[in-house]
Amino acid sequence: MIGMLNGRVHAVDVSMALIEVGGVGYEVRMPAADLSHLHAGQDGTVYTSLSVSQDSLALYGFLTQASKRMFLQLQKVSGIGPRVALSLLSTLSPSALAKAVADGDAAALAKAPGLGKKGAQKIILELKGSINLEPDETSPEAAPPVDTGTAQVVEGLISLGWHAQDAERAVRDVVGDHDIAEPLTPQDVPRVLRLALAALDRGR
Repeated sequence: MIGMLNGRVHAVDVSMALIEVGGVGYEVRMPAADLSHLHAGQDGTVYTSLSVSQDSLALYGFLTQASKRMFLQLQKVSGIGPRVALSLLSTLSPSALAKAVADGDAAALAKAPGLGKKGAQKIILELKGSINLEPDETSPEAAPPVDTGTAQVVEGLISLGWHAQDAERAVRDVVGDHDIAEPLTPQDVPRVLRLALAALDRGR
């Protein structure tokens, strides 16, 4: 069982992230909110759940233990599989989802694609009173903000063919050598990109 990945984010798209661990790339399906916190070139930890069916293996990932627990708990409801559980967590945060169940708010749950009102009512019926409403202190909302400017520069360099490690090192060097404040402002991003490109070209 794969319970956690700790490695380099190689790529992110609308439904999954590709995370490299020990030279192996794992495709991990994740909630939209979690994916928005990941950027190519970063190191990260993702808590995972492996789903096994007759014809496929699928790895689902979450930035917090609370999201993973909610994902597993949702699948205890008859008729709710991993795809619907992921859809729910892409529509509502774990705390909002728990509150909707506690309040019997089927309309909020039914907003998740692929669920419907009957499925929402079934979730409330089977899970009400059993979901922990305590906030998760390690949730992405509570985590320190990511320097998206630096991440943009690194992603830009990777898209131009540079390796992630070289791109990150060049950005760090440029920011330090030119006393550029972090987090980067939108105005600093193109300047840092130009300087990093020049530094990488000199090092060829």
